[in-house]
Amino acid sequence: MARRPLAGSDRTAVARAVDLGPADPNERLEVSVLVRRRDPGALAARAARLKAGDRSEGHLSREGFAARFGADPADIEAVAAFAEGSGLTVVAREPARRTVILSGTVTQFNAAFGVSLRQVEHPGGSYRGRTGAIELPDAMHDVIEAVLGLDNRPQARPHFRGRRPTEAFMAATTPTSFSPGQLAALYGFPAGSGAGETVALIELGGGFTPSDLATYFAANGVSPAPSVTAVSVDHATNQPGGGASGPDGEVMLDIEVVGCVAPGAAIVVYFAPNTDAGFLDAVTTAVHDTTHKPSVVSISWGGPESTWTAQSQTAFDSAFQAAAVLGVTVTVASGDNGSSDGVTDGADHVDFPASSPHALACGGTSLTAQGGRIVNEAVWNDGASGGAGGGGVSAVFAAPTYQQGLSATASAGGTTPLANRGVPDVAGDADPNTGYAVRVDGTDTVFGGTSAVAPLWAGLIARINAARGAPVGFVNAELYAGAASGASPCNDITQGDNGDFVATTGWDACTGLGSPKGAAVASALGAAPAGQAGRP
Repeated sequence: MARRPLAGSDRTAVARAVDLGPADPNERLEVSVLVRRRDPGALAARAARLKAGDRSEGHLSREGFAARFGADPADIEAVAAFAEGSGLTVVAREPARRTVILSGTVTQFNAAFGVSLRQVEHPGGSYRGRTGAIELPDAMHDVIEAVLGLDNRPQARPHFRGRRPTEAFMAATTPTSFSPGQLAALYGFPAGSGAGETVALIELGGGFTPSDLATYFAANGVSPAPSVTAVSVDHATNQPGGGASGPDGEVMLDIEVVGCVAPGAAIVVYFAPNTDAGFLDAVTTAVHDTTHKPSVVSISWGGPESTWTAQSQTAFDSAFQAAAVLGVTVTVASGDNGSSDGVTDGADHVDFPASSPHALACGGTSLTAQGGRIVNEAVWNDGASGGAGGGGVSAVFAAPTYQQGLSATASAGGTTPLANRGVPDVAGDADPNTGYAVRVDGTDTVFGGTSAVAPLWAGLIARINAARGAPVGFVNAELYAGAASGASPCNDITQGDNGDFVATTGWDACTGLGSPKGAAVASALGAAPAGQAGRP
């Protein structure tokens, strides 16, 4: 049977990885196969019109989207037949998500996809990995777009930071903290609770404790406490107990921020394994969920673009395209490692999936307030060891319509017009030393990081959706248009840098358009789009 490499599927080894030999041939695993969608050109054109600010077509329902842009059932069955012919078992067929989940042994997957799975050890642990490309039989080449999960290395990291209790820092600065509700007030969020909306949180580990949430919300005057539901994706479940510095910190931060900002909204937490397959499956499950129907998806996990395969980046961007057409807003943390995104090659990097042009990338600031007012706000940058808001220019995605004519300003001087996607789009308080008072695993503590900014904006969008009675969906075009008009819906941040980029008047590669002027954001997004048919 003739085979060819699957474009964009090449994998390289993790730095300082040690190959321990072939993976256990009898190990059973599950793999997600992404099938081409029907009429991808029409979907891309529709999403392009949204990026240009054209909302005339309205949003599709999830059922209507699946019928028009989901996978062709014939393609799903073709993949199933190929898999079964290779000795693999079909676990699930998901036409709306364009996903077929397969189960089998390492030996069977090696043979089916022309790979050699290995057991690999690296400083962060061990994983089942591969290098090189996946190979597909000719008959499957036009049908299959991605094969994810053969390699189960950790794909993303949470973007939250605790405070640095260093004597030098404490002597120079007086740390403070805010409740999420206080920040919503400082940013002038419009009145409302987000009642009737659902906010989805994507989590790749950890869990939440209902008793901690009850204690936290009661202490913050949130009564009744928000509804929080856990959804299992790819067998991952709500598993708290790892301590405040682990994934529990991310999960609790996300829930507590959204729950305080939009207490009337239902919160649904999609738990998935921290792999490329698990991450994507969590996103597509949330976006296409016909039970909970979230209108906002908040993502506080990611990694440098250079650590992702091209097939994964294309698959995520397509999922966010679908979200835009469905009227689902996707907020994503831009990272906590400044302009390098934690990569040590001396070059600039941005975080993915924040760099998708169909996401609202959320950067970080440091905020000072007095008397219920913001008196100063600058780029969050605590130095190399303390973290800084992620931002820069994508190496993968072209500059979207809404960023045409903008430039990135270097700390060393000079500006460069954006040929590629600039990150972030917006910002909010992310400095751990002006951070968010939270409760994790029985401990009251303070967190920062852009992980807090994505749910902060998600809560704002939920309030706006509830007030409108319909989801706003993709918001980037309106926010950029407002800034260009001279009546920006954001507080322009003009102080500080994140390493190689400096804050300037207007959009910059540190804080984007700036932090929210809540009422102005609501006004910019308030007009009901023509043809709006209601919730997706």
